[in-house]
Amino acid sequence: MSKALPQPLQGVRILSLALNLPGPAALLRCARMGATCTKLEPPAAPGQPSADPMALYSPEAYRALHPGIHILQAHLKTEPGQALLHEELAKTDVILTSFRPSALSKLGLSWDALHPRYPRLSLVRIVGTGGAQAEEPGHDLTYLADAGLLTSTEMPATLYADMGGALMASEAVLQALLVRAQTDEGQCLEVALADAAAWLAQPRTWGLTMPEGDVGGQHAGYRIYPCADGRVAVAALEPHFAARLCAAAALPPQGDAATMRAPGTHAAIAAFLKQQTRQNLEALAAAQDIPLHTLP
Repeated sequence: MSKALPQPLQGVRILSLALNLPGPAALLRCARMGATCTKLEPPAAPGQPSADPMALYSPEAYRALHPGIHILQAHLKTEPGQALLHEELAKTDVILTSFRPSALSKLGLSWDALHPRYPRLSLVRIVGTGGAQAEEPGHDLTYLADAGLLTSTEMPATLYADMGGALMASEAVLQALLVRAQTDEGQCLEVALADAAAWLAQPRTWGLTMPEGDVGGQHAGYRIYPCADGRVAVAALEPHFAARLCAAAALPPQGDAATMRAPGTHAAIAAFLKQQTRQNLEALAAAQDIPLHTLP
């Protein structure tokens, strides 16, 4: 029987106005931590389940992001919409938004407007770029480009800035509540997707994942190689793992960094792996305790 997850947000009420991916992903994480989560969306068009663009271009993603989330619909530029919004705010601990600051102000949701009226309410504001650039348009791809994470014309494997920003936003919810517990005052925290991309890019900035870095391809035990019927991601970075990989490839089982960086070691391991099937490699990994994962 699996152990129940901790519920640090039990009893906390979160209202989200954030559409697309980062806000709903952050809200889902909060729900999984026990928060009571409500999302206020614009009214859906006739025949559509939701006005959230995610529901239109990826219904599967929308469904995956909203289990246990109470959905309300209202046009916030109308009096009834504002009435519903403030009815919810009166019983909310944290509001999560993804509007530009100017749009928040037009809706009466700037921090200067919210805080005097709801002094214990916290605002977690997701923006593209922080500070003075918060009005500039952008998307996951542009934030990754700015952070130096696009190294070819291939599209990224996932939406790193959006999902990293969602983690930072759920962390900001926890931060705001911890500070409120000390001060009895709500907090305004800004989460920039560009900052999330920059945070994810730091290993590259330090040189770790550059071609000359040990986790960028320089170390023969930490690479992706072709095998007989697919590919294999080998992560034998520590000396004891590297020594076992070398022994399997009929090399002296040294495993030291200098040996693992040598061109001859790269060539010998590549030649060995090229002859192995995925099944053989998985059996080798289990028998010799070598970290690797095979791929089609």
